Amino acid sequence: MISEIRDRFNAEFKPEYYEDLLKHIENTYSEPSAFRISETPVFIDVNLKKDVFSACDAIIEQLGEIDFQKIRDTFIPKELQSPLPMGNPDFLAIDFGLCDDGKGGITPQLIELQAFPTLFFYQPFLGEAYRKCYPNLPKEGLNYYFSGLNEESYLKEIKEVILGNEKPENVILLELFPEKQKTRIDFWATKKALGIEVVCMTKVIKQGKKLFYEKDGRKIPIHRIYNRVIFDELQRIENLDVAFNLSDDLDVRWVTHPDWFFVISKCIMPLLKHKNIPASYYLNDYPKNLNLGDYVLKPLFSFAGQGVNLHPDQKTIEAIEEKQNYILQQKVKYAAVVKTKNEKNSKVELRMLYVWSTEENRLKPVINLTRMSKGEMINVSHQVDETWIGSSISFFEE
Repeated sequence: MISEIRDRFNAEFKPEYYEDLLKHIENTYSEPSAFRISETPVFIDVNLKKDVFSACDAIIEQLGEIDFQKIRDTFIPKELQSPLPMGNPDFLAIDFGLCDDGKGGITPQLIELQAFPTLFFYQPFLGEAYRKCYPNLPKEGLNYYFSGLNEESYLKEIKEVILGNEKPENVILLELFPEKQKTRIDFWATKKALGIEVVCMTKVIKQGKKLFYEKDGRKIPIHRIYNRVIFDELQRIENLDVAFNLSDDLDVRWVTHPDWFFVISKCIMPLLKHKNIPASYYLNDYPKNLNLGDYVLKPLFSFAGQGVNLHPDQKTIEAIEEKQNYILQQKVKYAAVVKTKNEKNSKVELRMLYVWSTEENRLKPVINLTRMSKGEMINVSHQVDETWIGSSISFFEE
């Protein structure tokens, strides 16, 4: 972390900067954010930046060696597999906890990874909002974009991934009851940036293998779907009235293909090995001498901390019937790395965001998402009475 910038930022911080930030967000999207925004961005120095990207490179290299068809057949029931070709993953998010390395320093430790889109349009807005509302932020030498991108080239990159060669009206952002989702601010940011509609899955019309949505009395064909429907939420809603399933044979191009939600996820964590990757084991195949107090129990296919058990015991494990759908992951010790304006410092989880570059034929880092916490769980929905926690972005030293 960059202590000089942090100390100066904290000394010059004024509550009205934060109030201006919240007003700017509300005025832009006609409603406040549904999750808490942190009072501060995070400042990451070149050494930690080097460690983070080194770990990311190692992870992506190992992804290239995995037989994803085998993973698909192992973890996705046949009836849930989409018959459409998977292609390449359009998105990748790699989550690191910034942890105590036991030597007085900070080490990034992998928490999870997912080939599923996240807040690709809210994050650049948030970074620019901090710059706009905080005169105490350095003007140069820090950036939240990667790969040499700036505001204009970033938008071009993401636009190509989501729209391809289609007209915006033939591309939709698909979600379940989007107006109720906590991440809806990103949906409105996406619509504003790309000109595509945000469509609830229950509103989509199916005719044969073709999908449509209605707007202004017109039935408009859907050619590409920017999919934000999370599978475990889809499964939790009983008697959901939808005209199609994610696994149907359809005349659409998924961005990204629904099966990537499963195959690059916590289910491959036990296959990855690196100094920045805590040990993980499938619950149906773990060493019997394992000290469970050193491990977290996680379901393979859930988001936002759903079903995570920070303190598993043998009785809990024995009660689980479908053990193949869980992993035990070695605990890490988050470091309270961000000095705040009150007694408790904040912990940080850093999500590195990648998109598939067709031009370069690789996953390419583009921006980051950062979450801050003072509790055991890093979740922007928790600790609502705390300050200097919640949604943020990291400014990396150039």
